[in-house]
Amino acid sequence: MPDPALRQRLQQRRLLVAPGVHDMVSVRLAATFGFEALYMTGFGTVASHMGLPDAGLATYSDMVGRVKQMASMAQAPLIADGDTGYGGLLNVRHTVRGYEEAGASAIQLEDQEFPKKCGHTPGRRVIAMEDMVRKIRVAVEARASPDFLIIARTDARTALGLDEALRRADAYARAGADILFVESPESVEEMRTICERFDVPLVANMVEKGRTPVLSRDELEALGYRIAIFPVSALLAAVKAMHGMYAHIRAHGSSKGAPVELEDFGALTRLMGFEDVWEFEKRHAE
Repeated sequence: MPDPALRQRLQQRRLLVAPGVHDMVSVRLAATFGFEALYMTGFGTVASHMGLPDAGLATYSDMVGRVKQMASMAQAPLIADGDTGYGGLLNVRHTVRGYEEAGASAIQLEDQEFPKKCGHTPGRRVIAMEDMVRKIRVAVEARASPDFLIIARTDARTALGLDEALRRADAYARAGADILFVESPESVEEMRTICERFDVPLVANMVEKGRTPVLSRDELEALGYRIAIFPVSALLAAVKAMHGMYAHIRAHGSSKGAPVELEDFGALTRLMGFEDVWEFEKRHAE
């Protein structure tokens, strides 16, 4: 069942910060910091689970299993990327029901054509606004609990301009979306325009070196955003560290002397739950 804490928290005007999680190690680690919500990034989950680009290659079946695993360990409401709903209206209904049953507290649905693309990459195209309105209505109808929130994302800004993106977001709110996500505004002024337009919770997508300026918590809150997601921040940090370690091992044949700060191995074993295994073995030793 969805966690009602997310809906309740969004009634406040304070910014909710939801870092991206992409695999079970990142979920376990993020859970130790007491975040109020976590964001299951499609980009990162597809990359870590399948080794593929976020370009419409992952199916509902690929993703709903990841939702269930992550939600079971998140210890905070999980906001999950549902891409385009993986097809037409019947697929959207199936996806919403599946994500809700898997334990997510919110699903993000976007108005891109299939196959979709990552929101900060070129070449995105959107479906007709009326088609997305129907998807949002189906999603609202399909959920079992009003605590399962529907996030409507429009990718119209890049190809069709901000005015069209705002027009679409208006329509999606009227269709019943709980949260609006106007993807990839390209300046602080555009972000301010978005926030001045709507009185429903808005998502700010903070992608480092993406199309949108990365702002501080205070700056985002002052603009009027209610949710800030950082979908690939941890993944980018991890890949940078791994790159440095692999390069050092390749060059020197050993990890000794690598200019990369490492987590303590004992801390990692504790994070992954080995202490429970060792205690179990003690209690049941022959």
